[in-house]
Amino acid sequence: MDLWRFFDITHREHVVWNPISIEKLEELIALLRLRPGARVLDIASGKGEFLVRLAERYGIEGVGVDLSPYCVADAQRKHQQRVPEAHLRFLEMEGADYAPDELESFDVVACIGASWIYGGHKGTLSALASMAAGESWIVVGEPYWRQPPAEEYLAAIGEQRSTYGTHKENVEVGQAQGLELAYTLVSSPDDWDGYEGLQWCAAERWARAHPEDPDVEAVLERVRRNKMAYLTWGRETLGWAIYVFMKGAYGLKPGC
Repeated sequence: MDLWRFFDITHREHVVWNPISIEKLEELIALLRLRPGARVLDIASGKGEFLVRLAERYGIEGVGVDLSPYCVADAQRKHQQRVPEAHLRFLEMEGADYAPDELESFDVVACIGASWIYGGHKGTLSALASMAAGESWIVVGEPYWRQPPAEEYLAAIGEQRSTYGTHKENVEVGQAQGLELAYTLVSSPDDWDGYEGLQWCAAERWARAHPEDPDVEAVLERVRRNKMAYLTWGRETLGWAIYVFMKGAYGLKPGC
């Protein structure tokens, strides 16, 4: 079935498409302390909640990029309903293909939970840094291993041990590129349970409401398989965090 339709079905109950609470999202927004008119780029912007909340709080200008037509439509509706006066644009396109008119021009550049777009955490930080202004914030969301993953878990989720680093290794990747870690927001077990559980609930409700849909079996099979992998291994093994880096921090140079 269409990948983005699957995610639209399983994430329709989510405000954000990541295992982070709204309270922690608000904590991140408060931390940034942006000036009115600050320019923000959000790659893989999802339903647009981050940019819309920044516009509500600070009056920023923003660009959101996402490949899902469902997400882009949701984000555009939020924009018009909540901050119609804000200068926000939501583009339906591959994130890696987005090129700003001018490099190093954004006050905040974010990619929260989609580092695969740039080939992983290191590539994501490099790409975001090229679009971030000289003194700015770079915000990324990235999984990390809480403990060495079982081979059965890796097979179940189709990943390798090298796909992710530890929490400390994720920080070191940024430091190696001359970025200074300013803050982290780490998902709790409750955050993860909510993120995963809303997918199970959304899928089951959708299947009951659309029993004749040709994708019902495919959706439920995938969701139930992912559920067992999470309950068997994932909850104790895989963590997730938002890393807030500063570009242009005092005394730092690339490669330090």
